[in-house]
Amino acid sequence: MTQILESLFGGLSIGSVLLLAALGLAIVFGLMGVINMAHGEFMMVGAYTTFVVQNALKKTALSEIYIFIALIAAFIVTALLGMLLERGVVRYLYGRPLETLLATWGVSLILQQFVRSVSWQFIAGLAIVCLLFLGALKILSRRPDFERIRGWAIAIMLPLSAAIALVISSILGQTFKLAVTKPWFGTQGVDVTAPKWLRGGLPIGTYQLPYTRLFIIVLTIACVVGVYWFLNKTAWGLRIRAVTQNRNMSACLGIPTKTVDAVTFAIGSGLAGVAGVAVSLLGSVSSNTGQSYIVDTFMVVVVGGVGKLIGSIVAAGAIGTVSYVIGSNAVGPLVGFSSTLKSFFEFFATASMAKVMVFAMIVVFLQFRPAGLFPQKGRTVDA
Repeated sequence: MTQILESLFGGLSIGSVLLLAALGLAIVFGLMGVINMAHGEFMMVGAYTTFVVQNALKKTALSEIYIFIALIAAFIVTALLGMLLERGVVRYLYGRPLETLLATWGVSLILQQFVRSVSWQFIAGLAIVCLLFLGALKILSRRPDFERIRGWAIAIMLPLSAAIALVISSILGQTFKLAVTKPWFGTQGVDVTAPKWLRGGLPIGTYQLPYTRLFIIVLTIACVVGVYWFLNKTAWGLRIRAVTQNRNMSACLGIPTKTVDAVTFAIGSGLAGVAGVAVSLLGSVSSNTGQSYIVDTFMVVVVGGVGKLIGSIVAAGAIGTVSYVIGSNAVGPLVGFSSTLKSFFEFFATASMAKVMVFAMIVVFLQFRPAGLFPQKGRTVDA
């Protein structure tokens, strides 16, 4: 019974993390049909933001409540990053799912390499590039023939700005040595230490429910309630639901669909950052953290039904629980009456093999319900 309780609670906590990540993905995918392969990297950025906030507040009076400050910071950082991605890349690829998938996958690789190599020298070079390039475009935009020469201006100013930034950042690196050139995070993982009040666990018989996992479950419930309230009780939530159901009609009624897209992408990315805070409490954080969750998160969205909040909740709980129960071999003792069944479940009693079995079950499930547990209902013009 203790092992079953441990497996169910562990699965519920894993499902909570999946649900946190899937909330943002479900909103973005349901509204815009965009498969954002960088969503896992937004979780990674949220986890690294938690690490930075922890170190910044370590010797202050706020050290015991840094996790709440990290939640706000992670949401803001990843929301701004998501809005930048939507404005700079995704907006020009709507209606082209393959190009969007490849572009966001490229962004995910860039973000992974960014956290491995980011340093003061890198930041200085990036700032100089942005300052020179955007400043030059701003000055040239005053010309009456700017639209005619815009392509040439970008083609000339971008490599020129990059070359100047490379020279200046190299000079800074040689001048200040390791103080500038040493990466902030590097390729190794970093650890986030939970506050004292989140250490230990709640004893139930011979088993302890870890406070960190209880905190993640409570955080997930709060986010679900917040998303439900936002979508159903606010003006922007009404606009998002309207655009999700019928984009063309919403535009005809005066709803700014492009602004709705940007806001939705920002909220979805911010929720991924919050999920990253939860992930940082479960283990070491590295540049590959997001890749461990992105596939499972997509499975939650697909199984639950695109754009359905209740579907994501049920699917996340089911996938997380089944994965943990099978991976921890909690099923084996229950089917001990059959040596064949016991050997079968023991074969899948690892995290990787449990994931293989869950994916196989999902494939079979989608053969019977390809639209997920809670399919979209009603007529949509864009479908």
